[in-house]
Amino acid sequence: MSGFLKKSSSDSASHAPASQQRSWLGRLKSGLARTGSQLSGLFALGGRIDEELYEELETILITSDVGMDATRMLLADVRHQVKESHLTDAAQLKQALAHSLLKLLNPLALPLDTGKQQPFVIMMVGVNGAGKTTSIGKLAKYFQGQGKSVLLAAGDTFRAAAREQLMEWGARNQVTVIAQQSGDAAAVIFDAIQAAQARKIDVVLADTAGRLGTQAHLMEEIKKVKRVMAKALPGAPHEVMLVLDANTGQNALSQARAFDDALGVTGLVLTKLDGTAKGGVIAAIAKTHPLPVRFIGVGEGLDDLRPFVAEDFVAALLGLDE
Repeated sequence: MSGFLKKSSSDSASHAPASQQRSWLGRLKSGLARTGSQLSGLFALGGRIDEELYEELETILITSDVGMDATRMLLADVRHQVKESHLTDAAQLKQALAHSLLKLLNPLALPLDTGKQQPFVIMMVGVNGAGKTTSIGKLAKYFQGQGKSVLLAAGDTFRAAAREQLMEWGARNQVTVIAQQSGDAAAVIFDAIQAAQARKIDVVLADTAGRLGTQAHLMEEIKKVKRVMAKALPGAPHEVMLVLDANTGQNALSQARAFDDALGVTGLVLTKLDGTAKGGVIAAIAKTHPLPVRFIGVGEGLDDLRPFVAEDFVAALLGLDE
């Protein structure tokens, strides 16, 4: 990989064994192949840098969910690099675009620090089908790998299947799940936080029912859940984590806005990058509604959710050498 994309030793992903890291980067590259192949094809054509090439690049970025604002910004930055460095060949645009993307995405790569509070309470929110409950199971495994104790709160009381799914994840990870057959989400999560305090648990992952940001009564309900969490433990939740399905494109951006306005989102999880995702929505979020991207997911396995590292993402998207 070119020098500017080398990660510092402090990056969380750098602690993984080299073989695991290569496997992860391979899966990420595969997940982003839809966009990566278009960009690689464009740059591989060679030829001179001209307006036609810029127009093709603009089209690829927009159709990859980067959005108009971020696309304009990236193209302006790429044009500046071309002029400043006297670039002439189309192949040179790949590194220029990599520089621009990294500059845009790096501010979002803020790892989650759960060591500031005990228990550290994470409220998981999002629309139905984004992968919220599955992400909780994977996060439980991730935090356990850091040597932390974890407790799960089955706060999605709308769907019995969600509770059962969380119980399964709890069994797989050998962590306690606080659940009720009925009752409201606030009561379940209140009990879970109290249990975590009594047991000196490090991290609480609280599930909530999926809802659309446009459903005013359901958004009011989740605000109430957040207020009750603060009564159980002043300062809780310490993280409001919004789970976004990468396949929803620009809808993910509107979801980020709606949930942030209602709850004050502090971090994002971007799931399903192994599907038909184009990946560019991260750039759209970075430009128009920047929020820390804590984790990205590329599969169904327990280890398929990892901290977001901007260098890895850009390298995978543009097919740069590791």
